[in-house]
Amino acid sequence: MDLDDKEVLSGEIVPVVIIGNGPSGICLSYLLSGYTPYLSPGASHPNPLLHSKLGEQPHLSLLEQDLEYLCEGLEGRSTNPMAVLFDSLLLPDSDFGLDYTSPLEWRFEPERAIPHLVLGKGPPGGAWHAMEGSMLTLSLANWMELPGLKLKDWMREKRRNVRNDRATPAEIASYYQHYVSQMSLEQSFACGTTVSSVTRQLSSQEGAPSYWRVTGLQRREGEELGDGSSVSDEVPFSLLAHNVVLATGTHDIPARLGVEGESLPFVCHSFWELEAAISSGELDQTSDAVLVVGAGLTAADAVLATHHLNTPVYHAFRRSVTDPGLIFNQLPKVLYPEYHKVHQMMTQQQHQPTPPPQDHAQNADSTPSSPPSSYSGYLSFPCHRVVAFRPDRKCILESESGQRTVVQVSKALVLIGAHPNLAFLEDNGRQLGVNTKEPITCRRNPIEVDPFTSKVVAAEGPGMYAMGPLVGENFVRFLKGGALAIASDLAKRHKEVGEGGDLATDTLMDKWLDRQTTTQTEARACAVDS
Repeated sequence: MDLDDKEVLSGEIVPVVIIGNGPSGICLSYLLSGYTPYLSPGASHPNPLLHSKLGEQPHLSLLEQDLEYLCEGLEGRSTNPMAVLFDSLLLPDSDFGLDYTSPLEWRFEPERAIPHLVLGKGPPGGAWHAMEGSMLTLSLANWMELPGLKLKDWMREKRRNVRNDRATPAEIASYYQHYVSQMSLEQSFACGTTVSSVTRQLSSQEGAPSYWRVTGLQRREGEELGDGSSVSDEVPFSLLAHNVVLATGTHDIPARLGVEGESLPFVCHSFWELEAAISSGELDQTSDAVLVVGAGLTAADAVLATHHLNTPVYHAFRRSVTDPGLIFNQLPKVLYPEYHKVHQMMTQQQHQPTPPPQDHAQNADSTPSSPPSSYSGYLSFPCHRVVAFRPDRKCILESESGQRTVVQVSKALVLIGAHPNLAFLEDNGRQLGVNTKEPITCRRNPIEVDPFTSKVVAAEGPGMYAMGPLVGENFVRFLKGGALAIASDLAKRHKEVGEGGDLATDTLMDKWLDRQTTTQTEARACAVDS
C-alpha cells in the first residue's frame, strides 16, 4: 500500500500510527480493527480469583474493564502485569503444559475500530523474515500465535507436523504475513517504509491539541526491466498523528565488543554473514577455525551450523557453563535437544590453559588445547573475553585470571545481542529509557512505560506508547499484553471524547468504518465461495 494513495492522508490527522510491523504491531492492529475480546458465555478459567472477577461484568468487553483490577494477584513468567493477564486469558495454565481452552471469544465490532497505520521496513512479520529459516524457534508453537488464528491449525493446512511442538522462523514469518491477510488488516499496513523522524508539533489552531509528525521514506517498485528486475524508488512521506506507538523491536543494530580490530573484514556480527560464507564455499572442512563469541541462542545456532560443516569452532563467552543465568541452563532438555547438545559441548570440551611461565604474569603466546572428547573440532573458552582481533586473523582471548590465548581463525562471529534503531527519535530515544544516561536496550535499559497503559513515561507529549522488546518483552507470548494495554487505553480515551470529537476525526472514523465493513464483507463472501 502506497502512503500517498491513502484517503486518510489528505491533511487529516491519523488517530494512531504504529512504527513496526512485527508481531507487536500486527496484534495491536488486530485489536484496533474492531476485533474485540469478551468472556465467552459459560466459559471458566482455572484461576478461581480471575474467573470470579471476569464474571462480575461479563457484558463488558475486556477492553472496557478495569485491567489493573483483573491483574491483581496474578503471577507468571513476565514482570509485566498486563502480559501475565492476557497470556493467562489466551493460554490458561500453559506453563504447566496444559491445553486449557481460552475463556475468551472474539467478536468483530467494526464500530469499535480506531483508524491507524502500521509502518514497517519489510513485509508484515518484521524481523522474523530475516531470521534463519531451518532452526526451530525457542518458544512452543502456540506461544507464537496471535489471537483469532491457531498456529497449529494453520500449519496442519500446510501439511507439516509440528516437531516437538515447535516451528521454524520461516514458518512463523509466513504465519504472520498470512495472519494480516486472513484478518483483512492489509489496508492498515504500509510496508517498505523507513521512519526518519518523530516530532511533537503544535497545532495551528488556538486551543486545539498538539500532535505527532512522522516523516520518512517509502520504497516503491518501479518499472520492470528486461531482465525481470525492477527499479526501486524512495518517496518521502509525512503523517500527522494523535498517537504514536513504538513497536520496532530490537534486532536492528548488532551489539559490538568495542575492541581493537573489530572492524576488520573477517569479523562479522550476524548469523547471515556466516550463512553467506557457507553458501559461497568460503568456509568448508579445510578452513581454519571459526571463532564464535557469545552464549545466546544465535551463537548456539552458529556453533551448530559450523560444526555441521566440519569446520573447527572456537567458542568464547564470559559466563561459566554452570551459571544459572545462561539460557541453556533454563531450557528443558526434551524440548530443546539441539541446544542441550551445544551446552554439552561447552561443558565437556573446554580449553585447558597451560600454566604460565614463572617469569611472566601472562602467557600471550599460548595455543588452545583440549581434552579428548566426542566433539572433535570444537573448543569452548568459558569466562573469557576478546582482547583484540589482528589483521593476520589471529584473535587474542583473555581469561578471568588474565592469562591470554591466541587463536588463528578464518572468520570471527560476534553474536552478543542487538540494539534497537531509534534514530528517528532525539538522541536515539535515550531520554525515554529507565536510565537516561544509557542507550535503549531490551534487557538492561528498556523504555519506561506505565505498566497498565504502555504510555511512555518520559514522552515529549501525550499519546506516545511503546511495546514489545523495546519495553523488555522479548517473547511473542507476552508482548500481546502491551497490545491489550494500548488498545484498552485508546478505546477508553475515545469513549471519553464521545460527542465532543472534532468533525475531521468523525469524518475519518466514518471513512474507516465504511472501508472496514466493506473489506470484511468481501472477505467473508470469498470464504463462502471457496
